[in-house]
Amino acid sequence: MKFKIQNLKFKIKDNFQMKTLIEILLKNRGIKTRKEIQEFLNPKLENVAIENVGIDKKQLKKAISRIRLAIKNKEKIVIYGDYDVDGISGTAILWETLNSIGAKVMPYIPHRIEEGYGLSIGGIENCKLKIANCSLIITVDNGIVANKPVDYANKQGIDVIITDHHVSSKKLPDALAIVHTTMLCGTGVAWLLAQQLIINNEELKIKNEGHLELVALATVADLVPLKGANRTLLKFGLEVLRKTKRIGLLELFKEAEIDQSEIGVYEIGHIIVPRLNATGRLDYAMDSLRLLCTKNKKRAEILAKEIGATNKERQLLTINTAQHAIESVKNSTSIKLRGASKKGELKKLLFVAHESYQQGVIGLVAGKLVEEFYRPAIVISKGKKYSKASARSVKGFDIIEFIRTAQEFLVDAGGHPMAAGFTIETIKLPLLQKALEDKAELMLNKDLLTPICELTLNYPYPLLI
Repeated sequence: MKFKIQNLKFKIKDNFQMKTLIEILLKNRGIKTRKEIQEFLNPKLENVAIENVGIDKKQLKKAISRIRLAIKNKEKIVIYGDYDVDGISGTAILWETLNSIGAKVMPYIPHRIEEGYGLSIGGIENCKLKIANCSLIITVDNGIVANKPVDYANKQGIDVIITDHHVSSKKLPDALAIVHTTMLCGTGVAWLLAQQLIINNEELKIKNEGHLELVALATVADLVPLKGANRTLLKFGLEVLRKTKRIGLLELFKEAEIDQSEIGVYEIGHIIVPRLNATGRLDYAMDSLRLLCTKNKKRAEILAKEIGATNKERQLLTINTAQHAIESVKNSTSIKLRGASKKGELKKLLFVAHESYQQGVIGLVAGKLVEEFYRPAIVISKGKKYSKASARSVKGFDIIEFIRTAQEFLVDAGGHPMAAGFTIETIKLPLLQKALEDKAELMLNKDLLTPICELTLNYPYPLLI
């Protein structure tokens, strides 16, 4: 589908008409109230407040009280982050903030292959081994569906504070406090918690505003809607990022050959984020966290080069896996090429599984399938006993809600309306595939499976004079 936009020459008649035009453009983007318009056109950092982003103040207060008690009693605290840019950025913020106020704190990032996503019983056991006598775990970008691991931690005498932005299930974990909203990325939630911890210290508040560079990375990385608080955080985060003195980021910019002063959303999303994500996809994300936090220039240079090399390996693996997955879909439906006449029908849900698929790239591959066929896609890395899956969706189809309709087959599941993941016993894959494909045939209609090019302008008044 292509659209040709003519290069019309016109002038706005007057300032009133310009104001009306702007309001219509914003309305077409879903920005309607005067408050939303002001936030979009003139974002102010002070407007990014707890009450404006859906975080429960009582839960936040409980979290802050417990953290301050841990600092007072010199307890060992673990920041338990996810292995993507959102997780490691938020982990860096909380680790640096808690360090600055005297906490005994250590970061922990689970290994994707060995431990899997999010807070887990195995991860808690590893925390106990590596950080003896830890009594408080604070999650970043995970934990909202970790009911069993939280119960396990409670039995071990470890309190858990969850900070997360993923969609919750019906039953929340029995955590000491849950700092949660789906309106921000995980790092945004962590940044607000850090801000509240140092709210009475002007020097540390200024330092926390410097952390906005990491919030900007995570906001773009997690593809959250760039309006409201997210737009504000990104605007100010970009300003900090273009002037950052964080050694690890400077070395990464050098390795990627990008001009720091020109960094924008494209540079973050297509150059910086893939590099930082590469370690968690193929190896161990702690190296990306170390790069963000190191004060040693030589160490930063080595890490940046290693991360760049890992990203090249990730690119090649993604290309090869995506080609295999696309061919699998074409072969299963006898489709020759995209847009060509069909010999068979393309299923409404794409479901591809293979033993050779590496867990770290299946989410990217699912995204490639959506681009190629414009269907929700589930790509699975098959294991002998358990299999891991990543899913990507099309606009208007909530993929995590859809996957949870088959919860009886799953070990666990989590995510967002547009992206999700789950674990399943491999023996149950055929049952799950049939259940989801049957439901997809009923739930997905032609409109949902038709790509839409949204035009921002719908202006009923004459512009020409």
